[in-house]
Amino acid sequence: MEHLSRRKKITILIAIMVSLLFVSLNQTIVGTALPRIVADLGGMDLFNWVFTIFMLTSSVTAILVGRLSDLYGRKPFVLAGLILFITGSFLCGTADTIIQLILYRGLQGFGGGMIMSTAFTSVGDLFPPRERGRWQGLMSASFGLASVFGPTLGGYIVDHWDWHWVFWVFLPFGLVALVLIMRLFPSATERRREKVDYLGSLFLTLTIVPMLLAFSWAGNRYEWLSYEILGLFGFTLIALAVFLWIEVRASSPVLPLDLFRNSIFTLSNIVGFLTGMGMFGTIMYTPFYVQGVQGVSATSSGFVMMPMTLSMVIASTVSGQIISRTGRYKKLGLFGLAVMAAGLFSMSRMDVDTHLYTTVINIILVGAGLGISFPIFTLTVQNAVEHSRLGVATASNQLFRQMGGTIGVSVMGTIFTHRMEIETKRLVADASPVPDAGGSANLWSAFKDPQILMDPERLERIRSALPEEAVPLFESLLKLIKESFSLAIEHVFLTGALVVLLAFILTFFLREIPLRQSNRTDERETKVEGPVPQAEG
Repeated sequence: MEHLSRRKKITILIAIMVSLLFVSLNQTIVGTALPRIVADLGGMDLFNWVFTIFMLTSSVTAILVGRLSDLYGRKPFVLAGLILFITGSFLCGTADTIIQLILYRGLQGFGGGMIMSTAFTSVGDLFPPRERGRWQGLMSASFGLASVFGPTLGGYIVDHWDWHWVFWVFLPFGLVALVLIMRLFPSATERRREKVDYLGSLFLTLTIVPMLLAFSWAGNRYEWLSYEILGLFGFTLIALAVFLWIEVRASSPVLPLDLFRNSIFTLSNIVGFLTGMGMFGTIMYTPFYVQGVQGVSATSSGFVMMPMTLSMVIASTVSGQIISRTGRYKKLGLFGLAVMAAGLFSMSRMDVDTHLYTTVINIILVGAGLGISFPIFTLTVQNAVEHSRLGVATASNQLFRQMGGTIGVSVMGTIFTHRMEIETKRLVADASPVPDAGGSANLWSAFKDPQILMDPERLERIRSALPEEAVPLFESLLKLIKESFSLAIEHVFLTGALVVLLAFILTFFLREIPLRQSNRTDERETKVEGPVPQAEG
């Protein structure tokens, strides 16, 4: 598609961005509406599957479609993805039970994985690496915009309309994107006649699914050393061994293992994995700190998170423009990771006395660093492989980020739980000699569950029910539990800072090769030890 006119390229890109925005908005809007959905449909013990099933189906589909789109072109998979996602979205709005909703979300995930896999790859088809930076930045900004408007709009819909419209309100976007892709997106002029690696695809799926399930459930639904989690990890290792054995012998492997001999490809994916860990840990635990420690309401905490998203959108766009103008990316990637690590470290120093303005400044730093660095490592992967492998290379990069996010949330959750147990035991020891005040002997029992900090209405009910002489004791215990909560989250942010610092160190070893001016690749450019011209810095 590189030969198309610039006007047509931009028109196609707009269609792709509409598709991506359609998927992103549907993802971000669900979180806000889910409590109301569960209250209506029931199934509180299953609600996590509304997210888990989408993660599983989209992750597996993305990596499989990445390879298939290299063989058969992007258009059929973009169209199939939109049709599946539109159908799944419509059906989600008709769900009468939580089981139906989970099944329909799985269908959405299949479509979303196809769209996300082919969207970023299509940018690589339209523009050579030297021009690709600015467009990749704009694509990343679509996710950011969805993160800003999705939760707010989801809250408005469930408050003023009906939760079913959460899934239906963006269907016109999907239909417009479908028509645009159908009319504007060029079909593949030739198809490569290669055998599809069905067996490799099966065992890749059998490797990814149990691994993601294990990390999603470990420390939450099951103990890390439980038979269920150890069994899932064991199954993952066996499936991985079989997958590697198959791929070495396959004539057209679903994930060519020789790509990992390319140091740029491997390092970029590892950095993406680590950045995903830091990013998802921050996104998940910042609202806990803002609501639980600083006492901000759930609605207002969404507005507190907005500056992070906006800084990410702006930084991503500016970063892409700089790369396209200069052709340089390594120093920019290092700078972005350094800013992100500094922001996370600053967040780890926050406590109960930290002002909300300081929190906002810190999350702006994290968002800016993330926006600068995130698109770069997609670009480095694409620039390091021949164009015939663009789809599988891009999809693998997305898979590593997804796995980083999933594993990161699980690890951060374990760290938080462990530290919270330690701090709660210390708190019990410190609070045990506190005398009873005005018949409030049961006051301490209300604070044994730190989740009470996330429920300001419950706190206010407890406070108002106490006699006046017991209020000082209430305030004292409330401050103690906030300090414990803050110390536990401090370790989460510090872990995130160390993970991103490791990504920063690894980026020093990333070879910076010139961004190609064309998608017509020379095999010598992509070999690990080939005569690749080394850029300075």
